[in-house]
Amino acid sequence: MRIMAINGSPRKEWNTASMLKNALLGASSKGAETELVHLYDLCYKGCVSCFACKEKGGKSFGTCAIKDDLSDIFKKVEASDAVILGSPVYLGSVTGEMQSFLERLIFPYLEYTDPPGTLFPKKIPTGFIYTMGIPESGLTQFGYDRRFAATSDILKRIFGSNEMVCSFDTYQFEDHSKVHAPRFDPALKKKRRDEIFPLDLRKAFDLGVRFAAGV
Repeated sequence: MRIMAINGSPRKEWNTASMLKNALLGASSKGAETELVHLYDLCYKGCVSCFACKEKGGKSFGTCAIKDDLSDIFKKVEASDAVILGSPVYLGSVTGEMQSFLERLIFPYLEYTDPPGTLFPKKIPTGFIYTMGIPESGLTQFGYDRRFAATSDILKRIFGSNEMVCSFDTYQFEDHSKVHAPRFDPALKKKRRDEIFPLDLRKAFDLGVRFAAGV
């Protein structure tokens, strides 16, 4: 059993990365081999609309023709038994690096059939971990639920299944006194970090356990 995690955050030791690491800890506790990839360490761009992945009989049919730091990552995804993606929410969506990664990962497998099909060679579970500064009430208020659902639907279509884990009202700054953010109460943020974030980490851990168990 091999499980990959993809970190779409520029931080390697903060909320999203911590959630992904806990998911992998859960997977490894059941004997899975794990790997964490940090997208901000890699050099790549989003889809360039060359359509080489759609060319009949083409050497890149069903695969991305661009050769860069993502090429080996895509091979590892195909060799994995589960993939867990993670991103903080920036301006209502995932980070630019994660969006570019998703374009490059998903589009080559997407078949232009009716209904749309997939060229991914097997069915694997996927997870998506979102971390965000808004409280739970903001999920529907700001339309995040619809955006997350759209991503979940395409992941299900391409890979077979998808689970989401959300961490709300996250602790964004180590020292609130150094930043201009008057809308936040530092004491309440710290209380949430101390009392709720550990529960979120446990949800991520349990996700990894389920994936490694093949559930």
